[in-house]
Amino acid sequence: MKVEKARISDAPQIHKLANHFAEKGVMLPRALSEIFENVRDFFVVRDGDIVVACAALHVYWSDLAEIRGVAVSEDCQGQGVGAKLVEACLDEARALGIPRIFCLTYKAAFFEKQGFRQVDKLELPRKVWSECYRCPKFPDCDEVALTCDI
Repeated sequence: MKVEKARISDAPQIHKLANHFAEKGVMLPRALSEIFENVRDFFVVRDGDIVVACAALHVYWSDLAEIRGVAVSEDCQGQGVGAKLVEACLDEARALGIPRIFCLTYKAAFFEKQGFRQVDKLELPRKVWSECYRCPKFPDCDEVALTCDI
């Protein structure tokens, strides 16, 4: 399976995949409009015409970006697909010259295997005050913050 940049036609499938996991409580839900607005941030893995995995690199500032929306269909888990998506995001961050990447997740062990380390959310003020304050879980976020310096 090959990692590719998402196309606009992938947005509904990305939305469905991400919200499938949001319904299980392992991701936060995303509006379809948000996926369309940020489709250029996404990488996908397809099985034929079906998006089976996705992840996004969202730039916050010259020195900071977030990997978010990492979702791999149950049928494809355990095959290294998620790691390939994270690697694609990190490669893009390197190409852009962004030295620090972070994520907020319920799956900290997965990101630690990719070289991330846990940090206090307060180390990420740009994220907290640009997006987190709009989340229904704010200020009682139960996600784990991790960073990776590249």
